[in-house]
Amino acid sequence: MGFSDTLKELLDQGLQVSREIAAKAGEKAQDWGSRGLEATKDFAVKAGAKVQELGEKGVLMLEIKQLEGQTKKLLGRFGAELYKAFEAGALTISVDDPEINAMVKEIRLIKDALEKREQELAAKNP
Repeated sequence: MGFSDTLKELLDQGLQVSREIAAKAGEKAQDWGSRGLEATKDFAVKAGAKVQELGEKGVLMLEIKQLEGQTKKLLGRFGAELYKAFEAGALTISVDDPEINAMVKEIRLIKDALEKREQELAAKNP
């Protein structure tokens, strides 16, 4: 075997090794790309779930604040009605009074709704 044959054989071997290295590098790059894509998908799903959870908590907190505001306004009206009745000379106030009865029922409804929202929020905050 002559020098040119040996040189050709070495070049062929070098070419074969280069092809193997390139193939392995391509496989590794594809594997890393697949892992990166999978990790990105997992992150996106988890982030989306967290955003939704935070959104739900935010809505519940807003509803709680609104119900608390309604309760304060209603209790203020209730107190004003009681004061007005006593100023008019009433010695007792009865739940049989239609206006008082309506306010008491409304206070109970708001209180129940408020407790429900607070329980829902507590369930989301283990």
